[in-house]
Amino acid sequence: MDDGPSERCWVHIGPEPIDAAGLLARVADRDAGAQVLFTGTVRARTGGRAVRHLEYEAYVPMAQAQCREIAEASCARHGACRMAIAHRTGRLAIGEIAVAIAVSAPHRAEAYAASREAIEALKHEVAIWKREVFTDGSRWVYGCGS
Repeated sequence: MDDGPSERCWVHIGPEPIDAAGLLARVADRDAGAQVLFTGTVRARTGGRAVRHLEYEAYVPMAQAQCREIAEASCARHGACRMAIAHRTGRLAIGEIAVAIAVSAPHRAEAYAASREAIEALKHEVAIWKREVFTDGSRWVYGCGS
């Protein structure tokens, strides 16, 4: 579900696979000398436990609004040109991209800083929940983002 076009920021939360190249295209800007792409993928082990898969749930209207606020604030604070955030919902296999953030900025330092701030805020503030399914059980985690 897209939350509509924006001059500066774009957000999508849903079950569709994340198109990393598409995110980079969304942040293209004539004033940008740098683009940064962060992807968070499903790993095979967490805390020494073997992972079978992850399941993400989100309260999409709230999560999209929260992501948009994070993106707008991070762009403004770091002088970034544009930001695109995508987060998956549903069942994800090992190796799949769960979250991606693309940022463009005049210089690399601003792009890296905006991306780092956005992923840390997303992990701790956005209404997205992760169920980690292990070979020996499962648990729900709030404040996940990756």
